[in-house]
Amino acid sequence: MSFKSFIPYQRRSVHAVIVTGVLVTTLGLVSIAHADPQAADNVEVASSIELDVPYVPTPEPVVEGMMEMGAVSEGNRVIDLGSGDGRIAIAAAKLGAQVLGVDIDPERIREADENAEREGVTDRVEFRQEDLFDTPIADADVLTLYLLPTINQQLRPKILTDMAPGSRVVSHAFDMGNWASDERRTIAGRTVYLWHVPARIEGEWQLMQGDTLVNLTLSQRYQEVRGVAQRDGQAMTVGNARLLGDRIAFTLADGEHYQRFYGRVDQDRIQGVEPVEALAGPGEPVEADWQAERES
Repeated sequence: MSFKSFIPYQRRSVHAVIVTGVLVTTLGLVSIAHADPQAADNVEVASSIELDVPYVPTPEPVVEGMMEMGAVSEGNRVIDLGSGDGRIAIAAAKLGAQVLGVDIDPERIREADENAEREGVTDRVEFRQEDLFDTPIADADVLTLYLLPTINQQLRPKILTDMAPGSRVVSHAFDMGNWASDERRTIAGRTVYLWHVPARIEGEWQLMQGDTLVNLTLSQRYQEVRGVAQRDGQAMTVGNARLLGDRIAFTLADGEHYQRFYGRVDQDRIQGVEPVEALAGPGEPVEADWQAERES
């Protein structure tokens, strides 16, 4: 993907047949328990657990859309919080990802394990009974969620702190409060959101373009970036800034020259990854190589 495609995502609708999810009632669990002694133990344990999120299955077309939006592929590490019957985790495993599904309900874990075995992906997916707030997520390339708005917002600080810049978060139905999504789609009448965990770029930077030094000050609110700059004591305008995970694009203008920069953020360093674009100004050659280092 070219870094020059830094434009706002367009909403898209995907039309598909909805697979209606059915809630498992207490009566249903008791019926299973009569047929399966292990299930009876699970029912007893489950009845003593206070669930943060009710179990509602995600329709299969939505699962497929979540995989596409999260760009799940072979070799990815995927963590599904509130994994239920395992359908999201299993879909990721079928694409070659290594997957962890987490649910606090032992009955859902038992069901998910059975489904994984039936689908032949037990070597690529693990289901674990634990509180989702206790699950380490730092190594996840993709985090999938179908929880509740309040739970998403409680998870938000952990996502922003622990997950690597550029990793993806895909949520069925619920957003992240004031952290706007990078993409939103309607799939089979359901809303699905995508975020790229933003790099931390706030601070004072020294940008070198050839022999030219630009002092750049950036502020940040999630993926929203603002800035001011100076070159040789002359104020410059920082405009049209866009942060997508660890990728950044912005325009520098001094009233005569307008140049577009594309870079990748790596902690306290930004490395140019595309030639600088001369958007307007005199026709002298543009120094294409650039980099920036954070001072504070």
